[in-house]
Amino acid sequence: MQLRILTYNIHKCIGGLDRRFDPERIRATIAHYHPDLVLMQEVDNQVARSRFHSLSELLGDLLGLRHRSWFPNVQVRGGGHYGNALLSRFPFIETQNIALTVPPRKRRSVLHARCRVRLPSGSQRTVHIYNMHLGLSGGERRKQLQRFLASHPFAGLDARAPILVAGDFNDVWASLGRELLAPAGFRGQARPIATFPAWAPMRPLDSVYVRGRLELVEVHRARVETARYASDHLPLVADLRLV
Repeated sequence: MQLRILTYNIHKCIGGLDRRFDPERIRATIAHYHPDLVLMQEVDNQVARSRFHSLSELLGDLLGLRHRSWFPNVQVRGGGHYGNALLSRFPFIETQNIALTVPPRKRRSVLHARCRVRLPSGSQRTVHIYNMHLGLSGGERRKQLQRFLASHPFAGLDARAPILVAGDFNDVWASLGRELLAPAGFRGQARPIATFPAWAPMRPLDSVYVRGRLELVEVHRARVETARYASDHLPLVADLRLV
């Protein structure tokens, strides 16, 4: 069975060039690719700059994706938070937030969901989804991934369990996958894909990795015109095969 996922740092629905809050541009960018699952970072909830919307609920409604999860990371001065979110065509059995913060740096986490996918045969399979947003320094990112690899329930999962890890790794040098995730059994895109800044991408900050009975068929960055202006990152679109 094939699944399409999209991972996107939506930058609170604020354009990277014009600094304009416009959730319609984010919606249009995502909708163009018809994903089954959307992993989003920098998702505001009750913050003045995003007109006090819960952006995970707003975008979920606009996209018709009724299964949602959001957890806060950072408290915003003046009220509200931003964090990571998941939108899905498939139901979640449970979701949880796994802390990855390395003091005294900004709070970071990975959002974990057990997603129940119905196969064409009628049977169902649990897919583990991990939505990442890592820190800005190299040492911090390494510690965060090491903490993730040792976390529950990941550390106890069978090697055959279908696992997706994706998000904003802030991986400036595209080395984290090779050095930390590949030894843990993960497979990623054949070469780094630049996603930042959106209007002239130079850095491969965002990535997609799979493990177990989940195959990575194809990964590419969004090429639709709205993506250049909707955020400061381009989303990655990945086609996966559940085997």
